[in-house]
This record gives sequence, C-alpha cells and structure tokens, in this order.
Amino acid sequence: MICYGEIGCRTIDAANSRIAAKHGAGLAALIGCVNATKNKGFFSFDLPPIPGQTNGMMMMNAELSGELPKTYRGLDQLKVLSVRHWTKRTFSFTCERPASLRFRSGEFAMIGLPNGEKPLLRAYSIASPNWADDLEFYSIKVADGPLTSRLQNLQVGDEILIRPKPVGTLVHDALIAGKRLVLFSTGTGIAPFASIIRDPETYDKFERVVLTHTCRDIDELDYGKHLLAEIEGDELLSDVVGGRLTLISTTTRQDSAQMGRMTDWLRDDRFAAATSGPLSAEHDRVMICGSMAMLQDHKAICEGLGMAEGSNSAPGAFVIEKAFVD
Repeated sequence: MICYGEIGCRTIDAANSRIAAKHGAGLAALIGCVNATKNKGFFSFDLPPIPGQTNGMMMMNAELSGELPKTYRGLDQLKVLSVRHWTKRTFSFTCERPASLRFRSGEFAMIGLPNGEKPLLRAYSIASPNWADDLEFYSIKVADGPLTSRLQNLQVGDEILIRPKPVGTLVHDALIAGKRLVLFSTGTGIAPFASIIRDPETYDKFERVVLTHTCRDIDELDYGKHLLAEIEGDELLSDVVGGRLTLISTTTRQDSAQMGRMTDWLRDDRFAAATSGPLSAEHDRVMICGSMAMLQDHKAICEGLGMAEGSNSAPGAFVIEKAFVD
C-alpha cells in the first residue's frame, strides 16, 4: 500500500508500479481516490518592501543567516529546481515541495524572497497539480515590480520563501455540480488552471473541460499549448483526460489563427461553435482568472445568464480569483 499523506492511498499492483515509478506515488495514489483532504487555510499579506533593498539573488543565504526575525517565522525555504523563460514577459519555475504541504488544485500560496527585516511575499497560484512532487509557478516579468523584478533572475539552486497555507476560490469545492467546466484565463491567469486540468478529480466531476487562454501575442500562448501537449503525450494523464479537454488560444494584438477576447467570442457565438454549445447556466460551471477588468466582464456575462457566484462556504455556478502579483 502506497500512501500519499492525507491525500489518499490505494494498492499499487504490478500493473500500476510503472505509474508510481514514472509519476511518483502522488499521482498513482490519487487515481481512483480523488477526494483529497480539503485544506482551508488562512493568509495575510505582508507589508510593502523596504525601500533601497538589493535585488541580488546572492543575498538569499546572507539574509537568512543567523537568528530569523519574527516576521520570517512560519515560512519555509524551498530550493529552485528548474527555471524556464517562455517569452520576454513570462517565465515559470519549479521548486521543492515541503513534505507537509497539502493544497487543492487551483489554490495559491504566498511566496517570495528575503527583504531585510520583513520578507517580500506575494500571492502566486500553484501551477502544479496537487499530486505532484514539486511546486510549479508561472509568472509575468515586471521590470520595476518589487518581487517579480527579482524572481525573474532565479537560478537553479537558489531558494524562495513560502507560507505553507494555500488558499483560494478556484477550486472544485466552490462550485456546484455540473456537466462542463469552463476555465477562462488571460496571460498568467492560466496558472491555477494548469493545476486543475492535470487533476484527476476534475475529470471525475465533469464530463468535459474547456480551457481558454487569451494573450496579446502568439508566443505568450506557448505555456498553455505546452500543457496540452504534455497531457496528450503522457500515458497516464491522457488516459484520465480521455480527449475531454479542449484548449482555445486567442490573441488580441498580434495576428493569429484565432483572435479576439473571449467575451466577444461568447457574444458572437464563436465560443459555441468551438465547443459544441453556448455557455449554459444549467450545465456549465465556470472559473475565471485574469485582470480585474477581465474578471468583471466575464462575471457580468455569467450573471447575465443567471449564474450565481460561488465561494468555499457557499458553492455556486462560477468563481473568480482576485489575488495578483506585481
């Protein structure tokens, strides 16, 4: 019997031993036992960074040496395992996962770097699924952003900080039952959905899943297309998904095969044509992640169809996420 902490456990027989070898015990244990332990955490945002602090990554160990200030208590240090720059504006990285960290796919965590007496932390969606051995994050690059200006310089072997209490509303618990799950995202707002579309629980709860990803330029769509290719090329995940995942990638500035904001697609029936049916309050459940303007536009459409917004305490037909990084 292979047990994956509180997430669940199942017997791994000879036929499934290759699954554990390739994907780790996490996914092997999760298949067939998708009712993960629910982790409803608590978080608070830290104060802004101290002006004049260095952005150099080499300060990490120096700043954490000696006795830690009270403001660092409760934080874990995680070693960076990989870094990939997708475009001039976006990058992703993976890091170690604390053995005790439990989260629901779609949640976010407070991560960051040392910054003198107070750590510099921001909310980042966890892009890896809850069964993964490592944690993955997908971020935009902001030249003068207090945190992203430093994170974009991460190298393998560097360390980041995390408050190990993930939270969020882009989770299955916040939605009522439905037949189709529609995930609307723009830019790096695709990050929580990178977790959800690789979670077996998603396909246990919904018959079909539609992920939309809208960016300004074509190359910014690469992350989402890579996710789909990864799933299709993976023996286990592709079997779980079973061809039930549809990705719609559009641009708003650079000419591409599919252009336009998804709100326009919803209004002029392009969405219906691409997904074999219009957005429906009766059968569809919706998650939305992007800029504040994008959230409000999609929320208005959902409410116009008669959908009620959900939360962890009161599930509904659609949910939005309001946590951002700078």
